[in-house]
Amino acid sequence: MFELSRQHRKTAFTFLIVGLFLGLCIIISKYVLGKWVSHQLITAHVHVLLFGFVISLIMGVAIWMFPRPRDEMHYSPKLAEIIYWFLTLGTVIRFISEVASSYMTFRILEWLIVLGSTSQVLAGLLFIYKVWSRVRPVGKQT
Repeated sequence: MFELSRQHRKTAFTFLIVGLFLGLCIIISKYVLGKWVSHQLITAHVHVLLFGFVISLIMGVAIWMFPRPRDEMHYSPKLAEIIYWFLTLGTVIRFISEVASSYMTFRILEWLIVLGSTSQVLAGLLFIYKVWSRVRPVGKQT
């Protein structure tokens, strides 16, 4: 489980670099080139930082910090890995599709944005299901 936690955190930092770079490009476009970018680029910027960096970092730290109860019935290392991939691939698909949709109009890009968003939501719900039993009063170990 600690390897998966490390994987979450490294992925989060990768998304942070992507988000910072896109943010810099947006600022250069606005203040150096005098052109404001499309709202899809702003949305891509926000989502790569929020889901890619913040949420992935939180998930990585949470699975490391919240101890697993000895009697946790729905503990599954495979489910934890599935959650990681739903979040990561959903964020990548959504980011690439939103950036692409700011330059071209194809219906498939809209569906890919929906697919990426759905994957992110599913990852979030599965994560809550997975860690719910780990959130308990201090000192209470089962």
